[in-house]
Amino acid sequence: MSSCLLRFLAALLLCALGATAADTVDWWESATLYQIYPRSFMDSDGDGIGDLNGITSRLAFFKEIGVTATWISPIYDSPMADMGYDVRNFTKIDPLFGTMEDFDNMLAKAHELDLKLILDFVPNHSSDECEWFKKSIRREDGYDDFYVWDDGKIDPETGERSPPSNWRAVFGGSAWTWVEERQQYYLHQFLPQQVDLNYASPKVHEHMKDVMKFWLDRGVDGFRMDATNFLVEKRFENGTFPDEPPSGQPNNPNDNTTLLNHIYTRELWENTEIIYEWREFLDEYQRLNGGDTRAMIIEAYSPIDVLSGYISNGTHVGGQMPMNFNFVRLIENSDAETIETQVNAWMDVVWVKHKMANWVANNHDNSRLPTRMGESSVDAMTMIIHALPGTSVTYYGEEIGMPDYAAACSGDPCNFRDPERTPMQWNGSKNAGFSTGSTWLPVNPNYPFLNVKVQRGVARSSLQIFKGMTALKKTDAFKAFKEDDGFSYGALSKQVFQVVRTAVDREEYRVLANLGNQIEYFDGLTNKTMEYVLLNSYSPHRYGDKLDLSGRIYLMPYEAVVLRWSA
Repeated sequence: MSSCLLRFLAALLLCALGATAADTVDWWESATLYQIYPRSFMDSDGDGIGDLNGITSRLAFFKEIGVTATWISPIYDSPMADMGYDVRNFTKIDPLFGTMEDFDNMLAKAHELDLKLILDFVPNHSSDECEWFKKSIRREDGYDDFYVWDDGKIDPETGERSPPSNWRAVFGGSAWTWVEERQQYYLHQFLPQQVDLNYASPKVHEHMKDVMKFWLDRGVDGFRMDATNFLVEKRFENGTFPDEPPSGQPNNPNDNTTLLNHIYTRELWENTEIIYEWREFLDEYQRLNGGDTRAMIIEAYSPIDVLSGYISNGTHVGGQMPMNFNFVRLIENSDAETIETQVNAWMDVVWVKHKMANWVANNHDNSRLPTRMGESSVDAMTMIIHALPGTSVTYYGEEIGMPDYAAACSGDPCNFRDPERTPMQWNGSKNAGFSTGSTWLPVNPNYPFLNVKVQRGVARSSLQIFKGMTALKKTDAFKAFKEDDGFSYGALSKQVFQVVRTAVDREEYRVLANLGNQIEYFDGLTNKTMEYVLLNSYSPHRYGDKLDLSGRIYLMPYEAVVLRWSA
């Protein structure tokens, strides 16, 4: 049966049903998800640190730019050894960010604006100041095995004690720390202040579900689960911990664990089973309480096949959206063929099995895309990320093309992740409109000309490109089709990437993005005449101009455009 006939029959069926395929798409499947790093988003009280009331004051901005949902990096009570990822109390707001009343007001305002709000959830560890850990040190009933404890090894000749295994912490040194009071070592795969919970303990499972229920009862729309590939570690049958073999890889100064092959501390199947357990809990909560899907986003820098298993194994279901970090690998010399390779790596596995995709180019742990790829590629990548099927994930400031600020520093020694965490640049006033006080990180000095207010007034600014793409995502052609014939993508040349989105012979959009510094020519891409509906600043064309794609077309260096055809 011909492709044209298949499309005609599909159109008839859709008309008969009175709906499009996109009508069956859940809210998270084609969403524009926006990450808020709370310390750096908006300060309301002049202490130089972003807070909940600051976020609330800017929620209307998300509606302006077409955001569906936000996820907020940790706001829980914390000593801030790792900027909130060391949680002291999982059901308390850190005073640095405000109060529980401030949180409730923020959530109510978000829902009033029809915005979903997702909390960052830290299930692998707690702070060493957490009450649970103090009870575990004292071996209180129910908390004795709440964390991973071990006596360590005793040298039979010298009697000297050493850690249970050679495991290394991500941030440096041994993954084991001795506690004199308890006379045992505890496991921490990150900082010593971030103590690994023991998921062999049923009480840990119970407590973490109680924490989720606490926030669900307040009205949150889901969770972003942090570092899920670290949840479970391997023990021998006798209870001892095996050494991990050498990896044969050179040392990475930003990840102290690269010298070992992590066959006992990462990617264990038991992690996936815990994710399935959480999904069952969330689905049951929804069944009992109604409302929209409580989504579970999974954060793990894991192989694609592992991430695919986090979604489903064919029998059980897990997280709706394991984050796709393939675009985080893009660097200065990445071209259209590189992008196609990274897209295929995801689509050939996860899309084929689950019809799910998401695209992440920046976050709080990685250098920003303008710094990695170059500022000339920013708008082209915005078009590509939002045009590909599935969910786009935006890190705050990405919508205006904020780069890293290399001189940013918050400690001694300087935190190597600070350059991508500088304050949001709202306008050209003091501290970019982020705060009236001295800021916790210095504001990038480019803020007088790179900020939201300036870009609102520039027709082809990064902000306008972002808003244009999120608006297009609401059209039938851009919604998350479950069938592969609703889209296509690929490198037309080494430097030009194309994405095509269609709505059953009624409407078509075509993104053409030249990532190179040379003019690119093409002949006969399609027999359609299309209209320019979105153009970046490198394009010499005008909105509304027509382009006959059956003949020769050209793209200027770094030009990126969106073309539209309708029946």
